Formats: sequence, structure tokens, C-alpha cells
Amino acid sequence: MINIKQIHHVAYRCKDAKETVEFYRDKLNMEFLVAIAEDQVPSTKEPDPYMHLFLDAGNGNILAFFELPTKPEMGRDPNTPAWCQHIAFEVEDRAALIAAKEELEAKGVEVLGITNHEIIHSIYFFDPNGHRLELTYRDGTEEQMQKLKEVAPLMLEEWSVTKKAPKHAAWLHEKEFSDQAK
Repeated sequence: MINIKQIHHVAYRCKDAKETVEFYRDKLNMEFLVAIAEDQVPSTKEPDPYMHLFLDAGNGNILAFFELPTKPEMGRDPNTPAWCQHIAFEVEDRAALIAAKEELEAKGVEVLGITNHEIIHSIYFFDPNGHRLELTYRDGTEEQMQKLKEVAPLMLEEWSVTKKAPKHAAWLHEKEFSDQAK
């Protein structure tokens, strides 16, 4: 039986390896751990030079990037909204999120939020590759999380049939939307 321990790393493509390391090191204070470069892909044996970078995303989590200089310029899937694909990093609490927002803005990063998702609060911004990033802290109660877990199968089943947003967890953003209407 497969027994997953944790995510070892998640890898994304980057436009420029050095610029990417500098962004994550200087803006998000991540430690640059490892660089691996080859002229041939080990798994497929394709001749394709690359630089593979690994950064410490905290708590044993690793964020990795590939620079692929022989491939066409990196782009986004034009059919997927920019807000949809993102990498979320957790901070300790609200004070840490506010401090992170202030630090990022002082470093010239445009930040959206703080957005209230009721069980978490988040800020959003982009890295130099166009990847959307999120910093978040958890503040949901055990009861809220249990309620969400209980309705998840019902919501999935309803969605699979109707392709319309089920309302079982609408309470998550009702306050946020009512605040925006004012």
C-alpha cells in the first residue's frame, strides 16, 4: 500500500534561474539549497540542457524550478485564469501575514489582499515568471474544518452533475462579499 509522507518537491518552469533564485531568496527569505544541471534528461535520456533549482520552502518542503534555455519562451495556459494556478505558503498567524505583506511591498512587490476566506486569510502576488503566489495563515476552528470535510463529498457529487457551485460552504465568503457590496 502506498504511504505518502509529504510532498518532497513541486517543480515549475522559470524564465531565468538566477533571477528566480534571487526573487525567492531576497523577497521570501527562502534558502537556496541545490542546483543540478545536465545536458541530458536522466529519466527520458533526451538531449536537453537544463538548470534545476531547489529552494527551502520551510518545514521540509522544497520548491523547485527548471530553466530550459533550448525550449520556446515560457508562457501561461491562455485558457486558465491567472488566479487559478498558484503556490500557497503558510505563515504563522495574522501578525506574520501583515508583516510579510509590508515587507514584500517595501521590496517593491505588488500585493493583493488580505483576503478573508474565513478559515484562512491570504495575500497574493506574482513571481518574475508569472507564477501566482499566496501567503496564508490558518484560523479556522476545528468545527469549521469538520463541517467542510463532511460536506466535501456532497459538494463534489453535486458539482459533477450540475457544474454549478454548490452552496454547502458558501458561508466561507459571504462576509467578504457583503463587505465588498458596502
